[in-house]
Parts: sequence; structure tokens; C-alpha cells
Amino acid sequence: MEVGSVTAGGDHTDRVITAGSPATVQQKPSYPDLYPEGLPRLSSLFFNDPVVQGFGGAYAGHVVIGSGLYSSTYFLTEAGEVDRTQSHNFRIGGGWGDATFLETSYPKDPDPWALVNHYSLRSNGTITRWDDKGGFGWTNPQSAGGFAAVKTMTLLSQTATYDTFLATTRGGALYTIRLPLASPMKPIVKRVRSATWQGFETLIAEKCGQYGTLLLGIDKDTGSGYLYAVGHANGAATVINGLGKVPATFADPVSFRRVLQPGDQPLLFGE
Repeated sequence: MEVGSVTAGGDHTDRVITAGSPATVQQKPSYPDLYPEGLPRLSSLFFNDPVVQGFGGAYAGHVVIGSGLYSSTYFLTEAGEVDRTQSHNFRIGGGWGDATFLETSYPKDPDPWALVNHYSLRSNGTITRWDDKGGFGWTNPQSAGGFAAVKTMTLLSQTATYDTFLATTRGGALYTIRLPLASPMKPIVKRVRSATWQGFETLIAEKCGQYGTLLLGIDKDTGSGYLYAVGHANGAATVINGLGKVPATFADPVSFRRVLQPGDQPLLFGE
């Protein structure tokens, strides 16, 4: 899996974590001074478009900076450095001061008009999904309440009819939350484990094999990361095997998943 972070100084980092005995970590180039120091709070995944005519590639995603939501894009020069004339954070809207989670689910479709789903979790326990086709705004919001106990989530599965998240609660339980793409949005919740997961402030999941998931849990209090092999989710019958501690420090305030551009990135299928 490829894991990025936003540092306290507003930089982007990039590491590739490979499961094994022990796990290994490959440090990739970092990109400095993309955001105001200390202000980014949340990030969706960022995707990489490696072939952009006249540039060395581009990255795009969404971030919450203070109480504002921003679309964030930066291009690289052919020398691999950030092109400061093509590094932009466009404000989408305000009112995000109580948001605790942000993620985007892209289809495996290069068509810019393909349906994209954006998700947020608020501190009052409301999950909201927006549609986005062709980049024309976040539209058709659908919300569901009752998730105030959730501490963090990660996208686990993507299909044509639903997206599923894996979520931890402050009490330590682990749940899957399936969100059908139909309207109105009616979540289907299944408990996977009842305890011991409360230590993680961040979860990042990546596809592993046809049906499985490689899961990274980050404990911000200790700066530690732990890997798990998760079988295809099926409530309490889900198989979870601990793979040990990652030999790296996770000290940055925001972590996120790095992926290939839409159309190239395999869809998650963990549930």
C-alpha cells in the first residue's frame, strides 16, 4: 500500500509499505509547502496522473483546511519538483469545522463524467454522501445519522451498487458500514469485533488479492502503525490476522491513501 501524509509544515510525504516478515517501508519523494502550516485537518485519498504533457505528473484530492473544504491539485516539473505556478487549493465551501472524516470513492472508469462519491463524517454522527460528475460540484447530498460513536473509518469496498467502510468506535469495536448508492441512503451495519480497536486514530485499507484487504492502523499517540490481513468481511466471522508493527514513525497530523488515477486503480472489494 502507498501511504501519504500532510506534515505540520504543510508538506506531502509518500511511503510504500509492503507486508512481510518483517514489513518494509520505502520512502518516496516528499513535496514541500503545499498548505498553510498547522491548518490541514483532514484529507481524502490523492490520486496520481503520471503522464501529463509538459509536466512530470500531477496529484489531486481534497483537504479540509481549518473549517473550509478545498480541491487540491499540484503538478510536478519534469525534474520531479512541485511547479509552483500549477499548485492550487480551490475552496469548495465552508462549514467543515465539525467534520472528522473525509474520503472519495472513484469508479474504475477514466470517463470524467463517471459517478464519483464523496463522503464525510461529522462529530454529531452524521455520514453524508455527495455525487460528483465531471467535477461539477458536490451535489445530491444524502445523509444518515447514528454514528456519533465512530472514531475513524476507511473505505473498504467499492461496487456499482454500494460503498462499504470499515469503522472503529471510541469503545474499541470494529464495524462495517455498507452505504447503498440508492436514494435515500440506508446504511447496513455489521459488527466485526467488539473490542481492542480504540487505539487507532487512522485506518487505511488497500486491496490484497481478489477478496482480501491489507489494513494499516495508525496510533497517533505513539506514532506507531500496525498491519493486518483482513479476509472478505462477513460480520463477526471475518478473519483478521495481525502482521506486526510497521518499522516507521507516523507522527504527522493527517494521513491518507495514495492511489493511481481513476480507471487505473483497482477497486476495493473487502466486503
